[in-house]
Amino acid sequence: MPKIIENLQERLVAQAKAQLADSGYAALTVRSVAAGCGVGVGTVYNYFPSKDALVAAVMLEEWDRRMQTVAAAGADSDGPGPVLRCIYEQLRAYARQYRSVFREGQAAVPPGPFRRYHAMLRDQLAAPLGRYWPDAFTPQFVAEALLAWTMEEKPFEEIYTLLQKLF
Repeated sequence: MPKIIENLQERLVAQAKAQLADSGYAALTVRSVAAGCGVGVGTVYNYFPSKDALVAAVMLEEWDRRMQTVAAAGADSDGPGPVLRCIYEQLRAYARQYRSVFREGQAAVPPGPFRRYHAMLRDQLAAPLGRYWPDAFTPQFVAEALLAWTMEEKPFEEIYTLLQKLF
């Protein structure tokens, strides 16, 4: 009779997250995650079809948490400055946390899905900015600028100074 492990999917994600933090993307394997959870490799594949799917689950969980932080900053702010800083800080921390995935990840996302994912990301970042600019384009423009220049490691002050001049 197969053993039943409660919350196994959550445990697999937690184990993968810990291994990513400790050893990076290249060292993480489905086998190492399975061993860390005391299950067989096939069991992991019952939940995640590949290493990349498992890593994506880890990253999505973290991204959702960071977007909740951004939403809270937007709810508590009278102007866009604190929200922009929060978006910048969350993007920066996320990029640093998953640097090994971005550098070592071998699975290339084809152009079509990449564009869709990028547009979804931009829309998520633009959502808390919508209350400061009445049109639909400006929050997306600002979100795109923050996304691009944060990933290039431009200091927030430089980005914000320019945005203030534009608006």
